[in-house]
Amino acid sequence: MTVADKKLAAKIYLYLAALFITSLVVSNLIFLKFFYWYPFDMEIFGERLFKISVGLLPYPITFLITDAISEIYGKKKANQVVIAGIFASFFSLGIIYIAKYVPALPDSRVSDETFTHVFGNAPLAVLASMLSYLFAQFIDIKLYHYWKNLTKGKHLWLRNNFSTFASQFVDTFSVITLLCLFKILPWDIYLGLLLSGFIFKVLVAFLDTPFLYLIVYLFRRRFGLKIGEEIDLDDYAENLSSS
Repeated sequence: MTVADKKLAAKIYLYLAALFITSLVVSNLIFLKFFYWYPFDMEIFGERLFKISVGLLPYPITFLITDAISEIYGKKKANQVVIAGIFASFFSLGIIYIAKYVPALPDSRVSDETFTHVFGNAPLAVLASMLSYLFAQFIDIKLYHYWKNLTKGKHLWLRNNFSTFASQFVDTFSVITLLCLFKILPWDIYLGLLLSGFIFKVLVAFLDTPFLYLIVYLFRRRFGLKIGEEIDLDDYAENLSSS
């Protein structure tokens, strides 16, 4: 791979990381708005589906991006993006915390009461989300590479879906449980949110599989990668530092 190719690959990685971090931070800030995603009334065990948070809309993008990075750039780079996303989430939390205690002007479009009502639960919510997300993403990356090694780089659909299903259940179960324990959400909607959130994420995982295939195909075609081959950005960085 030429230096120009490595430079382009590093640039794409930066953009993917930016999309990942943006999706993660935004999902934590808008989670308190709920809507019914499915147009028909459905019930499981007496719980109506699909009442879900708008925070789930950008959330599946993060797992698609980490799977793509895992496939193209390797496990180490995927883990680095996850850690960067967690740092960005806590940094945004610090900004919200400061903004909460800055007094609003009388003619401010957003009053102190409105701001606190919308973002007042952000600290505990972000904590619950990040703890859950940390476990889920590392499980996703670990399982993804387990299946990748087991299948010798083949059957992309298998590692994409199996790793995502397991990690999404861990994420949904843990975040809903923590939000109820922190009394941000009531326990009477626990089962409905758990089932709705997990089923929604599973369906999205099925739908994003063709997009992952397309991303991987474009990368392999552009950079001449073989099945299972990864782009080593650390080697590129070392060459830059030594030049």
